[in-house]
This record gives sequence, structure tokens and C-alpha cells, in this order.
Amino acid sequence: MHSLLAAFWNDGLAPDASMGLVWTHAVADAVSALSYVAIAVALFVLVRRRTELSYGWAFWCFAAFLAVCGLAHAVNILGLWHPAFGLQAVVKLVGAAVSLAAAIALWLLLPKAFTLPSAAELHAANRELEERVRERDAALGDLRAQAAQREHAEAALLQSQKLEAVGQLTGGIAHDFNNLLQAIAGNLELIARKPDDGDRVVRWSASALNAVERGRALTGQLLAFSRKQRLDMASVRLVELIGGVKDLVERAVAPLSHVQIKPIDPALNVEADPLQVELAVLNLAFNARDAMPEGGTLTISAERRSGQVAPDLAPGDYVALTLRDTGTGMSPEVLARAAEPFFTTKGVGKGTGMGLSMAYGVMRECGGGLQIESEQGKGTAVTLFLRVARVEPRRAVEDDARSDQRIDLSDCRITLIEDDPEVRTTLVEMLRAAGAEVREAGDGAEGLELIRARKPDLVIVDFAMPGMSGADVAREVRQTDPDLDVLVVTGFAESSQLEALAGPHLQMLKKPFESHELLRRVADILDR
Repeated sequence: MHSLLAAFWNDGLAPDASMGLVWTHAVADAVSALSYVAIAVALFVLVRRRTELSYGWAFWCFAAFLAVCGLAHAVNILGLWHPAFGLQAVVKLVGAAVSLAAAIALWLLLPKAFTLPSAAELHAANRELEERVRERDAALGDLRAQAAQREHAEAALLQSQKLEAVGQLTGGIAHDFNNLLQAIAGNLELIARKPDDGDRVVRWSASALNAVERGRALTGQLLAFSRKQRLDMASVRLVELIGGVKDLVERAVAPLSHVQIKPIDPALNVEADPLQVELAVLNLAFNARDAMPEGGTLTISAERRSGQVAPDLAPGDYVALTLRDTGTGMSPEVLARAAEPFFTTKGVGKGTGMGLSMAYGVMRECGGGLQIESEQGKGTAVTLFLRVARVEPRRAVEDDARSDQRIDLSDCRITLIEDDPEVRTTLVEMLRAAGAEVREAGDGAEGLELIRARKPDLVIVDFAMPGMSGADVAREVRQTDPDLDVLVVTGFAESSQLEALAGPHLQMLKKPFESHELLRRVADILDR
């Protein structure tokens, strides 16, 4: 042991004089070489894996420096037994160059290293970032709440716009209903006076029923405009859609202006929600009326267009439905903002500014668009672009032969629940005349008792009743007997409660209806 330690201080001792000293040098150089190479490989892997490192070139310099150091130690091991002064000199020269490069790189990085944040600064920055994230999340929550409130407000305003449209028609509608009531009352009075005059009774009753049919069509349109509903896309025959809303449009522009509808090709079918399009047309008619305070003409026309029909629409096949008035027109400034929600040039209380905006929204939901052309003093033309339907509309065909055929409901047990005694009496007479066994109730609770006492084949219930509505009755029936058929009769617009109960054993029939409609529906449900 003493001889080994003495060898470290004996400059004159040759390497082969002490094998212990030789192996000490070899082991130390080997460990150093492996360590240097291992560190160099680690830096190499780090730079290759983390390509986003800002100072990767400096890591390459250090890796090269460490690799050369490891090589120098390996050459030293070789020199213990086979001196290779030339190789050692080359390795030392390379090592010197690489060391110089690494030193320069380190000094270049030193100023930048001084600017790096400390652990305390990083911690403070993290706290600040967390606070900003919390503030951002709170702001996003506020934005979501504001967006929800805005959507609710817009929905309320759109509903208000629909009701406003109905309100503006009130005078004309009251006049029409008075005429209808007069026709019904007059014909019934004539029948009461001469009940034995068969031919005239048939004619008078047909006239009264015709008035009822016209009243049903009118109330159907009004309920469609006033109710909240989902977009219901369907293939629609445009000539029938415009024909159906023609009377309302004429009332909208009356009495100073009139409507001219140019012939529409019966083959023009569009993909749209007909009720929403009718409402859009009606609102545009109100705008045209207001733009023609001294009277004028509202012209409605339609034509098929293909290709790039509007800048904001994809190329395709469209039907251009144009409403052109002879009113005051719009200035370029007003025209640029015409479709903005709540923008209006009308006085306070004379409009919400949602007519054009609503029409534009409906067109976008239907896959179409809206275009406005206007010039002051020369009128305005609003064009609604609707997609051409790819399928033919379903046509409702009235089976006259079947309506005239007597329907036999013998041995059918029916429970009728209706709160209006006059309506209930009429329905009971209709059903019993067809042979049905009818048990009647004036409210939902009484009707459910009748159903529990004796299970019927069918339950007919009115939707709008005080206390327990028709929807409540249908829900109770479904819980106790899911297979029992229920027919809900209603003249009410809001049917979301019934839509929630939709199923194979629940059907609806809109009021008013004729006896053959009721009997046919009952027969279809009972497979008669």
C-alpha cells in the first residue's frame, strides 16, 4: 500500500515499474470516458426529443466537448501500454477546439441566463397566471349567461313580432269573423224556420259549413303565427303557399294599397317551413304598407334561378320569391342596416325593427338567403331565396267516397271527456249516431274514474280543460294502461305537452272538425 501511494509522488517511476499504478490510471480513465460519453449521449437525446429548445446549438457544443473529453481518456488508456503521442496530440487539438467553442457558447449564454426568472419569480408568475385563468373563466361564465339572456330576449322579441303581426290584422280579422258568424247564424235561422224544406236545408247547411271551413282556415293561420314551434322543413308547393297567405297579405296592406300576385309556376317546389315563410312574407307586407303611406301596389312574383344567385349563397338551384313595393324606398345608409335586429326608421311604438331581421333568419335556417334592392322614391324589392325541393310535396287527397260512406262503430266503448257541455253533447250525438257506446265526463278526474270503472276501447279528451288538462289525462292513462288509445281534440296552439307524450297510442284532431272527420279518425284508430 505504501509503495502504491509513493508511486503517485515519484516522478521518475516508469509506468511499468508498478502495475497497480497502471491499472489505477486505466480504471480512472475508463470511468471518466464512459461518464463523459454518457453525458454527451444524454444531451444528444435531449436536443433530439425537445426540438423546441431555444438554445439547442449550445447543447450540441457541450455534447461535442464531453464526447471529445471521453475520447481523450480512452486514448490515455491506450497510451499506458502502447504510447501513441501523435494520436494523443490530434485528440488534444480537437478537444482544444471543441472546448473553445463550448466556452464561447457558455459566455454567450451567460447574459441570457442572468435574465431567466428565479424560482420565486416563476411562482409569482404562476399565481398571476392562475388568477388570470380564474378571471377568464368568470368572464366566460358571464358571457355564456349574457348569451343565454340574449337568446331568450331574441326569442321573446321574435314571438312578440309574431303577435304584433296578428295584432296588426285585428281589424280585418274581426270584420271577416263577423261575416262568417253572420253567414252561420243566418243559415241556421233559415233552417230553424223551414226544417221540412229538404232541398233548402241542404243548401243552407252547406253554406254554414263552408263558413265554418273558412273560419277554421283563418284561425289555423293565426294560431300558426302565434305559437312557438320548431323549424319543420318540408317540400312545399310555392303556388299553394302564396295562395294560402294571400288573404292575410291583402289585409296587411289594406285599405290604401293593393296586392298583385303574378302567375307562379305550379311546378316550383321549395324546401322550407311553410308557416315560417308565410310569417316572413306577412312581415315584409307590413313593411311595404308602411313604406306606402299614401297607397301603392305590392307585387309578388317568383322565378327559378340557378348558379351563384347571391354572394352569400352556395351555387345551386333556388326559387327567388320577390316582394316589390312602390313606396318611398331607402337611402344607401338605411339599406346597409336594413336587416340588422332592432334597427328601424319608424317612430316609437310603430315597429320593433325585427321584420327584415326575422325574415333573414328564417331564410338562413331554411338554407336560403335574402337580398334587398331599394332606391329612394322608387320603392323596394325584397327577394327571398329558397332552395328548390328535390322531392314532390305530399298532397292531401280527400277521399269523398269514404267520407260519404257510413261508418259503423257498433260495440265500440268510448269515454268522452269534454268540459264544454254544448261541444260534449254534439260529440256524443255524433258518436252514438254511428253506433258507439259513449260514456261522458265533464272534467279529467271524472273521466279517469269512468276509465277505471270500465276500460273503454278509446278515450277522446279535450286538450284545454281547467284543472286536469288533456295532456294530464293522457299521461295518467299511459301510466295505468299504455296500450289504451287516446284521441286528443284541441283548438289550442301550444302542443309541446302533447309532443312530449307522442307515441303510437296518442293522436290529435284539430278543432273545428266535421262529424265524418271525427268518425273516420275513430274508425282508423280502432281499425274499423
